[in-house]
Amino acid sequence: MTAQPAEGDTAPDFALPDGAQGTVSLADLAGKPVVVYFYPKDDTSGCTVEAKDFSAAKPEFDALGVTVIGISPDDAKSHAKFQAKHGLSIALGADPERQAIEAYGVWAEKSMYGKTYMGVERSTFLIDASGRIARVWRKVKVPGHVAEVLAAARAL
Repeated sequence: MTAQPAEGDTAPDFALPDGAQGTVSLADLAGKPVVVYFYPKDDTSGCTVEAKDFSAAKPEFDALGVTVIGISPDDAKSHAKFQAKHGLSIALGADPERQAIEAYGVWAEKSMYGKTYMGVERSTFLIDASGRIARVWRKVKVPGHVAEVLAAARAL
């Protein structure tokens, strides 16, 4: 597991393909607050609920000038299908090489049904307009999470 950036640290930059045949990049959003959330896999139950919740709250984030980016190890084609199937309005970064996933320290040992494996630990980072990490949520539980992130974004 790599070092985990903490509140107050400069957010690690990334440039990743997205589901819309473009690129999502932190550098392109310099001077604006950003929510970067990491999730394990497209089209799985918790990840779908989280993506739909962020999409539903997008107008509120937009009103605050906050961009929301979801990142998983899935490829851009998977993201495009996921976005189309669920009508998602947020940007999704494809990180199969785990560039951002490792930089943010969210590649972690997990366990399910007694088996341990490596995977993405559901985590969210609120980055302020100066590029510093304002808030970190690790081991996120999906219910109520987006409302909590929105409240923190309003407080920036």
